[in-house]
Amino acid sequence: MKFKAVIFDLDGTLLNTLQDLANAYNRMLENMKFPIHSLNAYRYFVGDGTRMCVARTLPAKNRDKHTIDKCLHTVRKDYSKNLNIFTRLYDGIYEMLNAVSDQGIKMAILSNKPQKDTEKCVMEYLSSWKFSAVLGQRDTIPIKPDPFSALAIASQFKILPEEFIFLGDTATDMKTATAAGMFPVGALWGFRTRKELKETGAKITVKNPTDILNFIK
Repeated sequence: MKFKAVIFDLDGTLLNTLQDLANAYNRMLENMKFPIHSLNAYRYFVGDGTRMCVARTLPAKNRDKHTIDKCLHTVRKDYSKNLNIFTRLYDGIYEMLNAVSDQGIKMAILSNKPQKDTEKCVMEYLSSWKFSAVLGQRDTIPIKPDPFSALAIASQFKILPEEFIFLGDTATDMKTATAAGMFPVGALWGFRTRKELKETGAKITVKNPTDILNFIK
């Protein structure tokens, strides 16, 4: 199979955003007088949208809609202002994106991060490359692992789903790729484990970003 396009997850795949995310959520929890969490815990809290992450951080007895809504508003405002303090590209991303671009492969980003924050991160850290679609969480569109947005990208590109590589670091990404009929590749430098990625559909896992070039070529 000759792959013609790549969809990248953002957090944990292109960008290491974990510290900025954890700090924003922990500030919110402190303000609400709830216990905070370790950086490592956030590896498993994030990935399924901001609302779900808020719910996961809260004590079980405080996961009512009113509390979640209040915390959601606070953390979104905080994170949007502080998303570029510790965030950085993972080692090898620069080289990978250059090589993919040089081969004329179309590229897109699909994230469960809110659309405005997704765009801000792309502008801040990834503006050197052309992404023909940059999609984050939008209120009227189902988030990953629903394949809606992945298939919308395929339609926009006029490329068959099976001609896409989908590179991500979580079960959510592997499930999205599988549901969309794309080729799921698990990123081992991200937030989750090889075991999780393989069990949820990864056809292959890669240790370094440039390893995916072997499959594109």
